[in-house]
Amino acid sequence: MPELPEVETTVAGLRSVLDGARLVAVEPRRADLRFPFPVDLRQRLTGAQVVALGRRAKYGLIDTDRGDTMIFHLGMSGRWRIDPAEIGKHDHLLLHTGQHDLALNDPRRFGFVDLVSSSALSAYPAFAAMGPEPLGPDFTAARLAASLSGRAAPIKAMLLDQRIVAGLGNIYVCEALNMAGIAPTCAAGGISKAKLAHLVDAVRDVLTAAIAAGGSTLRDYARPNGELGYFAKDWRVYGREGETCPCGGTVSRRVDSGRSTFYCPSCQT
Repeated sequence: MPELPEVETTVAGLRSVLDGARLVAVEPRRADLRFPFPVDLRQRLTGAQVVALGRRAKYGLIDTDRGDTMIFHLGMSGRWRIDPAEIGKHDHLLLHTGQHDLALNDPRRFGFVDLVSSSALSAYPAFAAMGPEPLGPDFTAARLAASLSGRAAPIKAMLLDQRIVAGLGNIYVCEALNMAGIAPTCAAGGISKAKLAHLVDAVRDVLTAAIAAGGSTLRDYARPNGELGYFAKDWRVYGREGETCPCGGTVSRRVDSGRSTFYCPSCQT
């Protein structure tokens, strides 16, 4: 599933062709993805000018001059295609600007599109209880310590909780915990402030590096221009069971709540 770096990379690719553009045609090619397309999507977006593009957690945001924001989630297999040579059966939403054609491609249809008033974006159900952005100024060791205080749940589970910090997924949590030297099973409330400070830095570092590399290509993910993300070649532990950790130890894997957790018993304590 595309995580925060993949969505950030996607938004950057869309920004290069959509920012400031007018949508001359909007074409849903089916009634739904995971959820139905908004019934007035075509009406509200056709003729609108895109004034900004952004991201909240793992959601992409496209703002228009009509005071609307189109929210998209890529689900497990979604991606945007810019100027595709031909429209395929999995291209479920088309945006035309007169200069470029964009297609939202989603073979598994676990993604979705919604349209809300920009002024009400913070109250959108998926965003209302979200924690701070991990690359934003509000994600600090002090805030993280306050959120984790008294919590006996494993630190990995807490970092995946969108109420604690927004947008982190399995890959980058495994990577950040390894970089910070923290075992994924550690009781979140018992981690020292010094280690939490290292963890905040590690989260920022791993996300920044992943964005610079275009994300991690898993299964169907690709950037809007068709290029693949290359951060996977720099994974420290994720997907590397039995291989050597940067510390010299051996990477292990365990399954927690149906998800694979990759870590190094030698350096993560």
